[in-house]
Amino acid sequence: MTTTQPAGATEAAAAEVATALLPAWLQFPGHRIVAALLVVALGVSLSKLLVSLLGRPIARRFERQSVAQIVLGAVRATTIALTLIVAGSLVGLQIGNIVLSVTVFSAVVGIILAPIVGNVLNGIFVLADQPFEIGDMIELDDGTRGFVDDITIRYTKIFTLDNTFLVIPNGNVRDRDVTNYSAEDERTRLSLDVLVTYESDIPEARRQMELAARDTDDVINGGPDIRVGSARYPATPGCFIADFADNGVLLRLRYWVTKPYKIATVESAVRTAIRQRFIDAEATLEMAYPHRQLVFDDRSRPAPGELHSEEPPAAEPASPVDDNVAADSPSDDS
Repeated sequence: MTTTQPAGATEAAAAEVATALLPAWLQFPGHRIVAALLVVALGVSLSKLLVSLLGRPIARRFERQSVAQIVLGAVRATTIALTLIVAGSLVGLQIGNIVLSVTVFSAVVGIILAPIVGNVLNGIFVLADQPFEIGDMIELDDGTRGFVDDITIRYTKIFTLDNTFLVIPNGNVRDRDVTNYSAEDERTRLSLDVLVTYESDIPEARRQMELAARDTDDVINGGPDIRVGSARYPATPGCFIADFADNGVLLRLRYWVTKPYKIATVESAVRTAIRQRFIDAEATLEMAYPHRQLVFDDRSRPAPGELHSEEPPAAEPASPVDDNVAADSPSDDS
């Protein structure tokens, strides 16, 4: 006849067997608690050892550093969790009760911490979609630029160019437009529009703008064409006519930079060089700006109180006329 013992009795018997295996000098009051603490310490040390041993193989297996960190974190968490279960059994905790408590706790936490769970799911999507990687320079839709410092399940940490840390929940990261300057190639193309007058020497203005970009540091000047998708673009700066505007000719300069985190500095240097070259050029090169010309003709009438605000001089009083003189004066009819 087969007798089935309850799970609690089996676990209690296993705990007694584990206690019996201990040396006699360790069986003192409270020895189970000490043994549980030793097991926890050994488990933590074992988790660190596993992470150090599996670090290189996992890093070679996964190309993305963030995914490798997540896998190593899961290995460490699993090892510690198993250690805690063993330690709990040593002090008399039953696995069935532990599982039930964890289930109830998970349900409560799932209801209360739903936003965090959403961020965790979005973090998994971020890791799967691979929009950026640790070390990439990105720009958010509000203009914030920085380097990705860390990607976790819950949040993404960005080290901004203002020397500050920006922590963004992964739920917000997936809902925002993110520009990655380091995805495939760090070389970035910039555009600069300059409006010159119609009287300027347009070919000379284009040449001076190209030379200004070529003489600026961190601007690519020559080399093989840069491939963007299926298109290829020359690596040298180029200037062309973009539009004929009301106030002048719009020239557009396009050039490539090697360091995306220096975009603002390079743009300022190129603008300064263009301005100086226009001033030093022998040809007529003038930047256009809106003009307003007022023309008055005979039909123009000043508005009341604008052009003649002063009162007109008073008329001189008429001199008295003698009646006799007026009577003696010859009339026009005579």
